[in-house]
Amino acid sequence: MTSSPSRVPLIAGNWKMFKTTGETRDFLATLHTSLSGFPNANQLPQIALFPPFTALSTAMQVVDELGASQQIRIGAQNMESRENGAFTGEVSARMLTDLSVPLILVGHSERRQYYSETDESVNQKTQAALRHNLTPVVCVGETLEQRESGQTDEVIKTQVITAVQGLAPTDFPLIVLAYEPVWAIGTGKVCEADEANRVCALIRQTLNTQANADNTRVLYGGSVKPDNIEELMKKPDIDGALVGGASLDPASFYQLIEKTAQTVHATVPA
Repeated sequence: MTSSPSRVPLIAGNWKMFKTTGETRDFLATLHTSLSGFPNANQLPQIALFPPFTALSTAMQVVDELGASQQIRIGAQNMESRENGAFTGEVSARMLTDLSVPLILVGHSERRQYYSETDESVNQKTQAALRHNLTPVVCVGETLEQRESGQTDEVIKTQVITAVQGLAPTDFPLIVLAYEPVWAIGTGKVCEADEANRVCALIRQTLNTQANADNTRVLYGGSVKPDNIEELMKKPDIDGALVGGASLDPASFYQLIEKTAQTVHATVPA
Protein backbone atom coordinates (compact mmCIF):
# COMPACT_ATOMS: atom_id res chain seq x y z
CA MET A 1 0.00 0.00 0.00
CA THR A 2 1.55 3.29 -1.13
CA SER A 3 -1.24 5.75 -0.46
CA SER A 4 -0.82 9.24 0.98
CA PRO A 5 0.60 9.15 4.52
CA SER A 6 -2.35 11.26 5.66
CA ARG A 7 -4.80 8.56 4.51
CA VAL A 8 -4.66 6.48 7.68
CA PRO A 9 -6.14 3.01 7.04
CA LEU A 10 -9.64 2.51 8.43
CA ILE A 11 -11.34 -0.80 9.26
CA ALA A 12 -15.04 -0.20 9.86
CA GLY A 13 -17.62 -2.76 10.95
CA ASN A 14 -21.28 -2.33 10.03
CA TRP A 15 -23.38 -4.48 12.36
CA LYS A 16 -26.63 -3.80 10.50
CA MET A 17 -29.61 -5.17 12.52
CA PHE A 18 -27.55 -7.35 14.83
CA LYS A 19 -26.51 -7.26 18.50
CA THR A 20 -28.29 -6.34 21.71
CA THR A 21 -26.77 -4.02 24.30
CA GLY A 22 -25.39 -7.00 26.23
CA GLU A 23 -23.83 -8.48 23.10
CA THR A 24 -22.34 -5.08 22.33
CA ARG A 25 -20.68 -4.90 25.74
CA ASP A 26 -19.26 -8.41 25.38
CA PHE A 27 -17.95 -7.74 21.87
CA LEU A 28 -16.19 -4.51 22.82
CA ALA A 29 -14.62 -6.00 25.94
CA THR A 30 -13.25 -8.94 23.93
CA LEU A 31 -12.01 -6.72 21.11
CA HIS A 32 -10.31 -4.35 23.55
CA THR A 33 -8.49 -7.26 25.19
CA SER A 34 -7.21 -8.42 21.79
CA LEU A 35 -6.13 -4.91 20.80
CA SER A 36 -4.28 -4.51 24.10
CA GLY A 37 -2.12 -7.48 23.14
CA PHE A 38 -1.01 -6.03 19.81
CA PRO A 39 2.72 -5.27 20.15
CA ASN A 40 2.79 -1.91 18.33
CA ALA A 41 -0.39 0.05 18.98
CA ASN A 42 0.80 2.96 16.83
CA GLN A 43 0.75 0.65 13.79
CA LEU A 44 -2.93 -0.22 14.18
CA PRO A 45 -5.40 1.17 11.64
CA GLN A 46 -8.23 3.40 12.75
CA ILE A 47 -11.17 1.29 13.93
CA ALA A 48 -14.87 2.10 13.63
CA LEU A 49 -18.04 0.23 14.51
CA PHE A 50 -21.60 1.02 13.45
CA PRO A 51 -23.98 -0.68 15.93
CA PRO A 52 -27.79 -0.46 15.70
CA PHE A 53 -29.41 2.62 17.23
CA THR A 54 -30.47 0.73 20.37
CA ALA A 55 -26.83 -0.08 21.16
CA LEU A 56 -25.29 3.30 20.28
CA SER A 57 -25.29 4.77 23.79
CA THR A 58 -24.04 1.50 25.26
CA ALA A 59 -21.20 1.30 22.74
CA MET A 60 -20.18 4.90 23.43
CA GLN A 61 -20.28 4.26 27.17
CA VAL A 62 -18.26 1.03 26.98
CA VAL A 63 -15.43 2.43 24.85
CA ASP A 64 -15.25 5.35 27.26
CA GLU A 65 -15.12 3.01 30.28
CA LEU A 66 -12.35 1.01 28.59
CA GLY A 67 -10.40 4.16 27.82
CA ALA A 68 -10.65 3.23 24.14
CA SER A 69 -12.71 6.09 22.71
CA GLN A 70 -9.77 7.31 20.62
CA GLN A 71 -8.97 3.80 19.42
CA ILE A 72 -12.48 2.52 18.64
CA ARG A 73 -14.81 5.10 17.13
CA ILE A 74 -18.55 4.52 17.16
CA GLY A 75 -20.90 5.57 14.38
CA ALA A 76 -24.58 5.45 13.48
CA GLN A 77 -25.93 3.52 10.49
CA ASN A 78 -28.35 6.15 9.22
CA MET A 79 -29.88 9.54 9.92
CA GLU A 80 -32.45 12.00 8.60
CA SER A 81 -31.06 15.00 6.73
CA ARG A 82 -33.57 17.45 8.23
CA GLU A 83 -32.95 19.08 11.59
CA ASN A 84 -36.22 18.08 13.28
CA GLY A 85 -39.90 17.65 12.57
CA ALA A 86 -42.76 15.17 12.32
CA PHE A 87 -40.69 12.32 10.89
CA THR A 88 -41.65 9.28 12.94
CA GLY A 89 -38.84 6.80 13.44
CA GLU A 90 -36.08 9.13 12.25
CA VAL A 91 -32.97 10.48 13.99
CA SER A 92 -31.23 13.75 13.11
CA ALA A 93 -27.56 14.67 12.91
CA ARG A 94 -28.11 17.04 15.83
CA MET A 95 -29.36 14.15 17.99
CA LEU A 96 -26.29 12.07 17.11
CA THR A 97 -24.00 14.98 17.91
CA ASP A 98 -25.74 15.24 21.29
CA LEU A 99 -24.56 11.66 21.95
CA SER A 100 -21.03 12.65 20.83
CA VAL A 101 -21.22 10.13 17.99
CA PRO A 102 -18.39 11.01 15.57
CA LEU A 103 -19.32 8.97 12.47
CA ILE A 104 -22.34 8.35 10.28
CA LEU A 105 -22.87 5.77 7.53
CA VAL A 106 -24.59 7.35 4.54
CA GLY A 107 -26.17 5.73 1.49
CA HIS A 108 -25.51 2.06 2.23
CA SER A 109 -26.83 -0.10 -0.61
CA GLU A 110 -29.43 -1.67 1.69
CA ARG A 111 -30.78 1.80 2.46
CA ARG A 112 -30.92 2.55 -1.25
CA GLN A 113 -32.51 -0.82 -2.09
CA TYR A 114 -35.04 -1.25 0.73
CA TYR A 115 -35.79 2.34 1.75
CA SER A 116 -35.64 4.10 -1.62
CA GLU A 117 -32.72 6.37 -0.80
CA THR A 118 -31.49 8.28 -3.83
CA ASP A 119 -28.24 9.95 -4.83
CA GLU A 120 -29.89 13.26 -3.93
CA SER A 121 -30.93 12.16 -0.44
CA VAL A 122 -27.40 10.82 0.11
CA ASN A 123 -26.08 14.27 -0.75
CA GLN A 124 -28.50 15.93 1.67
CA LYS A 125 -27.42 13.59 4.47
CA THR A 126 -23.74 14.15 3.68
CA GLN A 127 -24.18 17.91 3.92
CA ALA A 128 -26.18 17.60 7.15
CA ALA A 129 -23.49 15.40 8.68
CA LEU A 130 -20.76 17.90 7.90
CA ARG A 131 -22.82 20.78 9.29
CA HIS A 132 -22.89 18.91 12.61
CA ASN A 133 -19.22 17.86 12.57
CA LEU A 134 -19.99 14.21 11.86
CA THR A 135 -17.67 12.27 9.55
CA PRO A 136 -19.85 10.79 6.80
CA VAL A 137 -18.83 7.41 5.36
CA VAL A 138 -20.56 7.66 1.99
CA CYS A 139 -21.32 4.38 0.21
CA VAL A 140 -21.44 3.99 -3.56
CA GLY A 141 -21.65 0.92 -5.76
CA GLU A 142 -23.25 -0.75 -8.75
CA THR A 143 -25.72 -3.63 -8.99
CA LEU A 144 -24.97 -6.90 -10.79
CA GLU A 145 -27.20 -5.84 -13.68
CA GLN A 146 -25.34 -2.54 -14.02
CA ARG A 147 -21.96 -4.29 -13.94
CA GLU A 148 -22.95 -6.88 -16.52
CA SER A 149 -24.22 -4.16 -18.86
CA GLY A 150 -20.92 -2.25 -18.63
CA GLN A 151 -22.32 0.65 -16.58
CA THR A 152 -20.07 0.38 -13.52
CA ASP A 153 -17.94 3.45 -14.20
CA GLU A 154 -20.89 5.61 -15.23
CA VAL A 155 -22.89 4.63 -12.14
CA ILE A 156 -19.96 5.24 -9.78
CA LYS A 157 -19.15 8.64 -11.27
CA THR A 158 -22.77 9.78 -11.03
CA GLN A 159 -23.16 8.59 -7.43
CA VAL A 160 -19.89 10.23 -6.35
CA ILE A 161 -20.46 13.59 -8.06
CA THR A 162 -24.01 13.83 -6.71
CA ALA A 163 -22.94 12.82 -3.19
CA VAL A 164 -20.42 15.68 -2.92
CA GLN A 165 -22.43 18.34 -4.71
CA GLY A 166 -22.37 21.58 -2.73
CA LEU A 167 -19.43 20.58 -0.54
CA ALA A 168 -16.60 23.05 0.03
CA PRO A 169 -13.05 22.03 -0.96
CA THR A 170 -12.18 21.97 2.75
CA ASP A 171 -14.85 19.28 3.29
CA PHE A 172 -13.15 16.69 1.10
CA PRO A 173 -10.51 15.53 3.61
CA LEU A 174 -13.32 15.19 6.19
CA ILE A 175 -15.38 12.62 4.30
CA VAL A 176 -14.79 8.92 3.64
CA LEU A 177 -16.03 7.09 0.54
CA ALA A 178 -16.76 3.37 0.48
CA TYR A 179 -17.01 1.34 -2.70
CA GLU A 180 -19.45 -1.49 -2.07
CA PRO A 181 -20.42 -3.40 -5.22
CA VAL A 182 -23.97 -4.47 -4.42
CA TRP A 183 -23.48 -7.88 -6.01
CA ALA A 184 -20.64 -8.66 -3.58
CA ILE A 185 -22.40 -7.74 -0.32
CA GLY A 186 -23.30 -10.74 1.80
CA THR A 187 -23.13 -13.03 -1.22
CA GLY A 188 -19.69 -14.52 -0.73
CA LYS A 189 -18.75 -13.10 -4.14
CA VAL A 190 -15.65 -10.95 -3.91
CA CYS A 191 -14.66 -8.24 -6.32
CA GLU A 192 -11.10 -9.10 -7.39
CA ALA A 193 -8.55 -6.91 -5.63
CA ASP A 194 -7.27 -5.37 -8.87
CA GLU A 195 -10.80 -4.41 -9.91
CA ALA A 196 -11.65 -3.10 -6.44
CA ASN A 197 -8.51 -0.96 -6.58
CA ARG A 198 -9.40 0.29 -10.07
CA VAL A 199 -12.84 1.44 -8.96
CA CYS A 200 -11.47 3.00 -5.76
CA ALA A 201 -8.98 4.90 -7.94
CA LEU A 202 -11.87 5.97 -10.19
CA ILE A 203 -13.71 7.30 -7.13
CA ARG A 204 -10.71 9.41 -6.16
CA GLN A 205 -10.24 10.62 -9.73
CA THR A 206 -13.90 11.62 -9.85
CA LEU A 207 -13.63 13.44 -6.52
CA ASN A 208 -10.57 15.26 -7.84
CA THR A 209 -12.67 16.79 -10.61
CA GLN A 210 -14.58 18.62 -7.86
CA ALA A 211 -11.78 19.42 -5.37
CA ASN A 212 -8.47 18.03 -4.15
CA ALA A 213 -9.23 14.54 -2.85
CA ASP A 214 -5.70 13.21 -2.47
CA ASN A 215 -6.27 12.95 1.29
CA THR A 216 -9.81 11.55 1.07
CA ARG A 217 -9.96 7.93 2.16
CA VAL A 218 -11.68 5.37 -0.06
CA LEU A 219 -12.64 2.02 1.47
CA TYR A 220 -13.69 -1.25 -0.14
CA GLY A 221 -16.70 -3.17 1.14
CA GLY A 222 -18.17 -6.43 -0.08
CA SER A 223 -17.58 -9.87 1.48
CA VAL A 224 -14.36 -8.69 3.15
CA LYS A 225 -12.93 -11.47 5.32
CA PRO A 226 -9.66 -12.29 7.09
CA ASP A 227 -8.59 -14.45 4.14
CA ASN A 228 -8.81 -11.64 1.55
CA ILE A 229 -8.01 -8.47 3.54
CA GLU A 230 -4.25 -8.68 2.93
CA GLU A 231 -4.59 -8.74 -0.84
CA LEU A 232 -6.99 -5.80 -0.73
CA MET A 233 -4.83 -3.72 1.61
CA LYS A 234 -1.76 -4.13 -0.60
CA LYS A 235 -3.48 -2.03 -3.26
CA PRO A 236 -2.49 1.67 -3.43
CA ASP A 237 -5.99 3.13 -3.75
CA ILE A 238 -7.74 1.03 -1.09
CA ASP A 239 -7.47 2.79 2.26
CA GLY A 240 -9.39 0.29 4.35
CA ALA A 241 -12.54 -1.79 4.47
CA LEU A 242 -16.21 -1.48 5.32
CA VAL A 243 -17.03 -4.90 6.75
CA GLY A 244 -20.38 -6.58 7.32
CA GLY A 245 -20.61 -10.20 8.46
CA ALA A 246 -16.95 -10.53 9.45
CA SER A 247 -17.36 -7.64 11.90
CA LEU A 248 -19.92 -9.49 14.03
CA ASP A 249 -17.39 -11.80 15.64
CA PRO A 250 -14.69 -10.06 17.70
CA ALA A 251 -12.02 -12.62 16.80
CA SER A 252 -12.73 -12.26 13.07
CA PHE A 253 -12.83 -8.46 13.29
CA TYR A 254 -9.56 -8.40 15.22
CA GLN A 255 -7.96 -10.55 12.51
CA LEU A 256 -8.95 -7.93 9.94
CA ILE A 257 -7.39 -5.20 12.07
CA GLU A 258 -4.23 -7.20 12.79
CA LYS A 259 -3.69 -8.25 9.17
CA THR A 260 -4.26 -4.69 7.97
CA ALA A 261 -1.63 -3.39 10.38
CA GLN A 262 0.85 -6.06 9.32
CA THR A 263 0.19 -5.58 5.60
CA VAL A 264 0.36 -1.80 5.64
CA HIS A 265 3.48 -1.76 7.81
CA ALA A 266 5.18 -4.33 5.57
CA THR A 267 4.48 -2.34 2.40
CA VAL A 268 5.37 1.16 3.61
CA PRO A 269 8.42 2.37 1.60
CA ALA A 270 11.61 2.70 3.64
